[in-house]
Parts: sequence; structure tokens; C-alpha cells
Amino acid sequence: MTSAQWFLLIGALLLVRGLTATLLERSPVTSAIVYLGVGLLVGPSALNLFHFNPLKESALLEALTEVAVLISLFSAGVKMPGTFTFARWRAPVLLATASMALTVGLVAAFAVWVLDLPLGAGILLGAILAPTDPVLATDVQIRHPGDRDQLRFTLTCEAGMNDGSAFPFVMLGLGLLGLHNLGDWGTRWVVVEVLWATVGAIAIGVVAGIALARLGWMLRRGPKHHALLDDFLGLGLIGVVYGLCVMVDAWGFLAVFFAAVALRQTEQKLARTALPHAEPGSLPLVSEGSLVFKEHLERLSEMVLVILLGGTLFLNSWSWGAVGLSLFLFLVARPVSVMLGTWGSGTPLRIRGLAAWFGVRGVGSLYYLMYAIQHGLPEPLALQLIQLTLIVVTMSILVHGTSVKPLLALFWRRS
Repeated sequence: MTSAQWFLLIGALLLVRGLTATLLERSPVTSAIVYLGVGLLVGPSALNLFHFNPLKESALLEALTEVAVLISLFSAGVKMPGTFTFARWRAPVLLATASMALTVGLVAAFAVWVLDLPLGAGILLGAILAPTDPVLATDVQIRHPGDRDQLRFTLTCEAGMNDGSAFPFVMLGLGLLGLHNLGDWGTRWVVVEVLWATVGAIAIGVVAGIALARLGWMLRRGPKHHALLDDFLGLGLIGVVYGLCVMVDAWGFLAVFFAAVALRQTEQKLARTALPHAEPGSLPLVSEGSLVFKEHLERLSEMVLVILLGGTLFLNSWSWGAVGLSLFLFLVARPVSVMLGTWGSGTPLRIRGLAAWFGVRGVGSLYYLMYAIQHGLPEPLALQLIQLTLIVVTMSILVHGTSVKPLLALFWRRS
């Protein structure tokens, strides 16, 4: 396709999406399914007007997915409602840690015993597919800062954290494949990739978020009443936090999410303390002011990346191994890991059950795959993992996208 045709396609989709927002909201499918259908139609599966090669364009796709995930993580973080309590965050933390590790292990076992992949590749594949996606899962996530639904909170918080908690397993898989130094007996991996990278990321994010919240509050309510550009401040916080983490080998995805959470929580605390009788939403806050712009970017990135996903697939991409892996992940690995990982958390069974089903895979998985390719993954193995990952993400869009609205409607009626 020429650049003019791309402008025409994206422009037409934006117009249609803008004009049919209410219609799509009432329809039984998600917007991602529509974008996927367009990608499959114009891609090599149907009209063959273009083909996006993820192996040749791995650097570009890594950058696009990286930016999309960062924006989505920030948006998720600033929507976290209420004050932080360990009781409320217990289930998401367990999902992002214990359930994450169990999912990686189960997918790795399937990859080794069924798909005949080496152990390192199996663990890498598990790490690629284990995280739930903050970009494509907007229908099951918190919709606005005042949304206090427990299911949406749990899924949003999990998606915000597990894009960072999957990174140690990515590095473990690369290390077992000889592409990363794990240290003697894995000591470097434990100390640097697991402990330091996680604790350092949370610390950097929390400190940066609190600092920006207090600085913005001081400037806005000082004697000169400075006007602030909230969009720039939000993007600047993402850039600074992520850049610092890359420099010190901490997990930037985790840091950006916690920076957004700390920004939102600190601004709410300052507002409650200084102006206890103010109406919610009446005070200008950086976290709320930057959210609208980020959500627009999030929707645009979703459209572009899902169209590109459809443009990667051929009809023969649908192998029995890839479909079997998808079904195993959706029907076995995710439910088992969620039920076992959240055992004893106090979370109601129906919420754990829905969380076990709504493990949407998407842009985050594509990022980890491109990250691994950029770190020297051998081409034959890279092609195999690309085919498996693309089919899993595609099936997740289709399966979860068609079930999310009816299941959530049933859940809310019973609630």
C-alpha cells in the first residue's frame, strides 16, 4: 500500500470510529475485533494489499509497542481509585506475581513437551504470553478515576504490574538460550533482574510521582497561580521515569505504572487535606488533566497495532500447535494460575472466576517478542515464536472480545 492509501485507510477508520462510538458501545464486539477484521481483509489473508513482516520490522514494532504500553500503563495508574490499602491490592499483587510465575511455568511445560521447544525458549514463550494486556483490555478495566468496581480494579491493577513482573522471566529465557548473562548459578539474575530491577523500579516511580504531584500542587496554588500543561507533564513523567529505569537496569514499565499511581494518590491526599469540602473533579489535577490526551493516544495506538497484526497473518499461519497453545493458555494455564495464585486472598469466587477468564493478551506480548528478537534470538526460533504469539494474540482478541460484554453484563446484573 502507498502512503496515500494508508492515510485514506486510517482516516476513514477514524471517521467511522468517531461517528459510530455509541453503536459500537452497544454492539456485542469490541473495537479491536473491528480493527483486526480490517487488517485481515487488507492483509495477506484476503486482499493482500500489504504485508507487515514482524521479523524484518522488529525494531520498529518494538518501538511502537513500547510507546503504546507506556501510555496505557500511565492511563491505568492515574485511574486507580481511593487510597492505597494492602487489603485492596492483595489480589492484584498475587495475580502479578504468583499467578504470573505459574502461567509462565505451565506455558513453558506445554512448549517443551507438546511443541518440542528447548527449555529456554519455553520459558521465554511463557514470559511473552503470561502478561495480561493494558492496551487491548480497556473493556474490562477501570473506565474513569471514580470507578470503584472491584473486578475492573483487580484486572487493571494486574495489567499495570505484570507488564513489569514478566521481564525477569524474559531475561531468564534469554539467559538459558545463551543470549543473556545470568551469573553463576543464576545469582546475577536473582539479584539484578528480580530484586533490584523490581524494587528500584517501584522506588523510582513512587518518588517521581509524589514529587510531580507536590510540585504541581505548589505551583497551581501558590501566590502567582501558575498555569500548567498537564499533557506535557504526564508525558514528561513517563519519559523521565522510563529513561531513568533503563539507565539503572530497572523495569521501566513497572515504574511508569507506580509513578502514575503515586501521582494520583498524592494529588487526592493533598486535595482532601487542603480543601476537604471541594466537589470531586472540581480541582485541576495533573493526573486528571493528562488522562484525556493519553486515552486518545491509547485508542489510536490500538487501531494501528491491531491493523498491523492482521497484516502479518497468512491463512497458513493457523497451525494446530498455535491454536492448541491458545486454548491451553485460555482454558487451563490462566484459570489454574489465577485460582491457585489468589487462594486465600479473600477475593470473592465470582471475581476470581471472571479474572481467570479475562486474561487478554495483546500489545505487551508483541513488545516482549520484539524485545527478544532484538536481543539476538536465532531466526528459526524467532519465526516459530512469532507465529505462535501472533495466533495467541489474534485468538485472544476474538475470544475475549466476543465474550467480554455479555459476561460483564451478566456479572453486573447479578451484583
